[in-house]
Amino acid sequence: MPRQLPIPLSVYVPSGSVIHRIPSGIKLVTLIAFVLGVTIFARTPLAAGVALAVASLGYFIAQIPVRTALWQMFGAVPLLLFLAIFQGFSVSWSRAAVLFMTLLACVVAATLLTLTTRVTDLMDTLDRAMAPLARFGVPVETISLAVSLTLRMIPLQVQSVREVLDARRARGAKGSVATFGVPLIIRTVRRSRATSDALLARGVGDS
Repeated sequence: MPRQLPIPLSVYVPSGSVIHRIPSGIKLVTLIAFVLGVTIFARTPLAAGVALAVASLGYFIAQIPVRTALWQMFGAVPLLLFLAIFQGFSVSWSRAAVLFMTLLACVVAATLLTLTTRVTDLMDTLDRAMAPLARFGVPVETISLAVSLTLRMIPLQVQSVREVLDARRARGAKGSVATFGVPLIIRTVRRSRATSDALLARGVGDS
């Protein structure tokens, strides 16, 4: 069986931990406060390291398996390293370290939320939080549906990437942009059309 790529923002890991039992609304507000706090106050490598350690401690408290935690970071770390290296050459390596650790801390915290909270619970929380906006004509249900579909599409898109890579490897294709990008775009467009047709068939979006 081919190795599965990590799927961030999709895998709920039940364990009954303290973090799992916290209401989803409180966890969402805590995540927002954490991201804002890290962005504003983590200006030194020490502060950024503390923020990353605090976010990582949540995995231990939530009893998330180490392998699962590492897989969740697999897709984010290379991109963050690229950004940090660019920052290091263009500004300073101290700023690069701060950038890498603060962004990684935010990713770790956001992923912890999804690992310990069901998507349906998050959507219910968003519905309740945005309910007062409905009186001003804000399409609350549509926004919640869009967020839900976005979260659910992430693992499907990662799966498409894996399938394209496996197919290219089986055919012995070289690592060109065309042999990877074109099949991936075609799969993405087909899935988008299928999703659109399914929503229209259910009357979503009809005025």
